[in-house]
Amino acid sequence: MSLSFANSIAMQSRARALVPLCVGAGAYLFFLHVGDTLLQDSDSFWQIKIGQWILDHGTVPTTDFYSFTRTGAPWISTSWLSQVLFAFSHAQWDWAGPVILTTMAVALTAAIFVYLLDAQIEAPRAVLFAMLALLLSLHHVLARPHILALPVMVAWVGLLMAAADRRRAPSWYWLPLMALWANLHGGFVLGLALIGPISLEAVEHAEKGRRLQLFMRWVLFGIGALIASCCTPYGWKTLLGATNILSLGELLSLIFEWMPANFATFSSFEGALLGLIAFGYYRGLVLSAPRIFLILFLTWSALTHVRSIEAFAFLVPLVLAKPLGQMVTRPQPDATGTDRWPARYVTALGALMIVAAGWTSTSLYMGHNRFTFTMTQTPVAAVDLLEQRKAQRIFNAYQFGGYLISRDIPVYVDGRAELYGETFVMDFFKATEGKKPELLPRLLDEYKIDATLLVADAPGPQILDQLKGWKRIYTDDIAVIHVRTADAQAGAAPQAETSREAFK
Repeated sequence: MSLSFANSIAMQSRARALVPLCVGAGAYLFFLHVGDTLLQDSDSFWQIKIGQWILDHGTVPTTDFYSFTRTGAPWISTSWLSQVLFAFSHAQWDWAGPVILTTMAVALTAAIFVYLLDAQIEAPRAVLFAMLALLLSLHHVLARPHILALPVMVAWVGLLMAAADRRRAPSWYWLPLMALWANLHGGFVLGLALIGPISLEAVEHAEKGRRLQLFMRWVLFGIGALIASCCTPYGWKTLLGATNILSLGELLSLIFEWMPANFATFSSFEGALLGLIAFGYYRGLVLSAPRIFLILFLTWSALTHVRSIEAFAFLVPLVLAKPLGQMVTRPQPDATGTDRWPARYVTALGALMIVAAGWTSTSLYMGHNRFTFTMTQTPVAAVDLLEQRKAQRIFNAYQFGGYLISRDIPVYVDGRAELYGETFVMDFFKATEGKKPELLPRLLDEYKIDATLLVADAPGPQILDQLKGWKRIYTDDIAVIHVRTADAQAGAAPQAETSREAFK
């Protein structure tokens, strides 16, 4: 090896050390610039409200106290730590706090992702994969707990794949990652589920004489991860709480993030799938059975629920990293270690400069930009009127529940679908979306509703306009309010018949 070539490799080694930091900084600045787009889901309201309750009381909730339809019902928060972080940041910096916290999580995710890929493939390709992963995840980058857990997910799966690539068992020192994940978000069950197929990848390529021993070490690690996932204030109940959402059946098809992928119009996810298939055919990519299973499982999850697309975007490249790296021969850095410390110094100095630049940019940006929640989720004027009228039991739209909770108003329903159950929420949607309008008067009477707060362009207000005993008193571009009138106690059967006719 010539001296000039060795120096070139050393310089590339130093540069590669800075690539993850630069990618993370770029992601941070981009999402900070579009920070208002992170505030589009009303679930952020009740997440912050619960986090503040935890800070105020020094404990975690075990029952519901925000609705009047499920008051006292058992309910646990599988994202309690994220909620506390969001609540604290919101108390300090208003909505800028959750936005900055979310952008930091995305930046950390991108940096970890590129760092893990860089061990197997060239830096430009790692950066390209990071850009594609962020593009695919744009629809679900919101100020909510799943984003705070995203860097933990990437680190966990990346470390497991690295151990499998080396034909070793994972280190016990990684188990705290699972405990952290379980306290941040219920998606930790994915990390537990992936231990099995990743362990098979390690065992399949190990020497025959040590396969059983290696398999048993992976089994013990899996048991340790299961125990670590129960290291939360709720203990083993965390597992039950994290899987309750999957028992909602038909309801999952009505909640946007749980809907299946829709290919009626071309999307970035569709393009990624087609590109993955085309690349596999073009390059003749050969994968082991466990890696094929992992890719198929992640693809199936993304096709079934759009909220799983970010897992597909970030985890599939980690599964493919080693096979892709073996297709291209990379020059290896000098093994003498003479460049190790200079590279570390360069990385440390670069990290300090990036942190300083990020802090300065954040301070300047916050100085002339005030982050605000999207108005379509915040019916401010309508709720002000309801408070003036002292409405006690409000039949609210699903997407307005979080905002009502933030105003300390008991709700009929909100984003905690697992609390209310499939039947309850399905009846609500059928009644307000016009699929079964005869349900609406029954629900209003059953829960003694004295006012309704529904979305302006939904069928529900039109049905209420035809119901005897109800009067529209307020309308704007966001919400419509109806209240009971003196003759609201008319017979339920005539009301139901009227609603059927009105919707035909």
